[in-house]
Order: sequence, then C-alpha cells, then structure tokens
Amino acid sequence: MNKGTTVSDAVDHVPATATGPVRRSRDVPMLVERARAGDPRAVARLITLVESGDEVLPQVAAALAPYAGQAQVVGLTGSPGVGKSTTTNELVRALRARGHRVGVLAIDPSSPFTGGAILGDRVRMQDHATDPGVYIRSMSSRGHLGGLSAATPQAVRVLEGAGCDVVLVETVGVGQAEVEVASLADTTLVLLAPGMGDAIQAVKAGILEIADVFVVNKADRDGADATVRDIQGMIALGERGPGEWRPQVVRAIAARGEGIDDIAAAIDKHRGWLEQHDELRRRRETRAAAEIEAIALGALRARIGSLRDGTELSTLAAKVAEGALDPYAAADELLAQLGS
Repeated sequence: MNKGTTVSDAVDHVPATATGPVRRSRDVPMLVERARAGDPRAVARLITLVESGDEVLPQVAAALAPYAGQAQVVGLTGSPGVGKSTTTNELVRALRARGHRVGVLAIDPSSPFTGGAILGDRVRMQDHATDPGVYIRSMSSRGHLGGLSAATPQAVRVLEGAGCDVVLVETVGVGQAEVEVASLADTTLVLLAPGMGDAIQAVKAGILEIADVFVVNKADRDGADATVRDIQGMIALGERGPGEWRPQVVRAIAARGEGIDDIAAAIDKHRGWLEQHDELRRRRETRAAAEIEAIALGALRARIGSLRDGTELSTLAAKVAEGALDPYAAADELLAQLGS
C-alpha cells in the first residue's frame, strides 16, 4: 500500500468507479474488497468513516468482523520526547525485513481550543512513504483521554481487514495516566529515556504498570545504566505467580537503529508467552468487551442527549436543584425513561 502522499491527496487522485470516487463512497462491500486488495485509498476511506462515526459504521464493523484477530497489535507509549515515533519508524523497518505487512496508527493530541491537531508523526516516518507494504495513519485524539482516539479500536480492525500482519499503535504521549493502550494491544512497549526522572518516578503507579516490555531509549546518554537499574528494581518488587510474565528491559538508540532487533525479539518472546498461557485469547476477549461497552455507552449518551432537547431532563434537574429530589433518584427516573 503506497503512502507516498497524504491520505487527502491520495483519495483525491483515485479514479471514479461505478459507485463514485472512493473519497466519497459509502459502498462498504466495495471499500472492504479494495482494502483487502491493498488499495490505500479504500483503507483511508474506511478509517475516515470510523473516525466520523458515519451511519454506515455498523456495516463496516460487520464486514470486517471475519478478519478480527489476524494482526498482532503492538502499543508504544511513553512521555513526549522519549523517541516513540523514531522507535516506531525503526520497528517498521525491522518488521518489513521479515516480510510483514505493517499498519501504523499514530495518535496526536488535539487542541482544547480549536480542536485541531498537527498529525505530524507521519512526517517522521517518510522513510516508508513508497513502501506498498506499509500503511501509516495519523489520528487526532479529539479530546479523548487515555492516550488514544475513541476510534482507534475500530481503526485497528480496518487495518486487520486490510491484511496487515502487525499493527503498531503509537499513543499521544501525555504522562503517567496514559494506560488505555494496554487494553487495546497484545503487547505494550513503554519507552523511557535517561534524565526523565529519578528512582521514585520508576515506582509510580500508572503507565509503568502496563509495560510488557520496557525500552530505555537514547541509551548512549549519561544515566542510562541508572534508568535500567531503576526499572529492574521496580520489576523485582512486583509480585508474580509461577509462569507469570516478567517484563523485559531493552536498551536502544533508535535514532541510530541500535537495539531494534532486541526490541523485536522481546515482542516475539512476549507473543510466545501469550500463546503458551492462553493469555492472547483472554486479552482479546477483554478488548472486545471494552469495545462493546464503549459502543453501548455511546448509544446511551446519544439517547440522553436527545432528552436534553425535551423537558424530562430539565424537569429532573430543577427538582434536584430545589431539593425536592436527590440525584440518584433522578438518575433512576432518567434511566427508566431511557428504557421505556
């Protein structure tokens, strides 16, 4: 799949079909068929339908369902500046050397003021712009917390359906609470760099607890040995039963392509452990449960939003404000109205 141009440029230059240009098409079977054949424009259109919450989204999900679970999903997270995009770029190179088709979803933060996003991660991965075996898509978080976009799980399904063997998901990179990627990925890499904090940082709850593999990037800097020791000490403090996974710690200098093979080997080792202990199935079922819950909650929020246009919610709010009703009883009434 050729990604030498931006998504918008690419879809502008696709020939019209009997059902119209791909960039405007809502013919789901045709789009899925062309995505399966490796057409990046069709992949881009499907992800756009996912991101926009188009009314054909249930059809898209149904068409992609047979291809679920066919790709290995690897998440990369860590604070800004640790080298996530550079590491992702080098991992793509290593995976392509193995003959894998690779999809990349790079999540960028959206402005709380304008809602816009730079979507600049793809610029850092131009090494693969002409490689038909690589698809790179930048996505705006659109205010979604947890380091991902709300559309990311379905976008992963699009890339699975497009025949990607491995999907790399690079998170926003916002801090210690960016843990949602662990519920999406089969294997989660947490990147750190020397000088990003002391030993106390290494034992803080949150992002460091989700790692299957720790990558100490920029390992040529002073303090790299101390960072490795801190992480290994934190791992040693954790309680693990027999056969439980012990996170790997890998050194890398991604800007020079050093240590990338070691990262890939650690991912392979974790994949073997997942399959051996039936953990891969469990993680994917947990992921599916989270998707179902998110869709159901989204539908409920939409229905609650429709109540705002009527009088029911404002009437309940007035009763709570004047003390005639407590908020729990009001919520029960609201849920009863939703169920009727």
